[in-house]
Amino acid sequence: MKKAFIFLCFIGSFAFSNAQSIAVKEINKLLNDQVTSWNAGNVDEFMTAYWNDDSLMFVGKNGVTYGYGNVLNNYRKHYPDTVAMGRLSYNILHIKELSPSYYFIVGKYTLNRSIGDAQGHFTLLFRKINGKWMIICDQSS
Repeated sequence: MKKAFIFLCFIGSFAFSNAQSIAVKEINKLLNDQVTSWNAGNVDEFMTAYWNDDSLMFVGKNGVTYGYGNVLNNYRKHYPDTVAMGRLSYNILHIKELSPSYYFIVGKYTLNRSIGDAQGHFTLLFRKINGKWMIICDQSS
């Protein structure tokens, strides 16, 4: 009986670890896809990682912006062309599972641009919605 319990705990731990690993891979792919889209000058495609909902929250130097459309419009306003966008790269510093449906990410971004480089840090809250990981909150500085 004791061996069966230990075996079941091991299997449960493996299944949890495997699900966690799959989630991290899916989130990393989304982040890599964002970099690819940004570097192609495609803000609309970059935004597909964000939750298309009025409750999406973006916290930046000008305060809090709510709603997918508002966040998209801010990106379009501040990055109107590939010169302003530059070349994006991310350095993910921390990924933490908060629950099977939520992940918290801390990272650093760099924009290499002919008009002057920019860099800062970000925190992202991902939520699994309808089977897909989505950014529901972004704080970038």
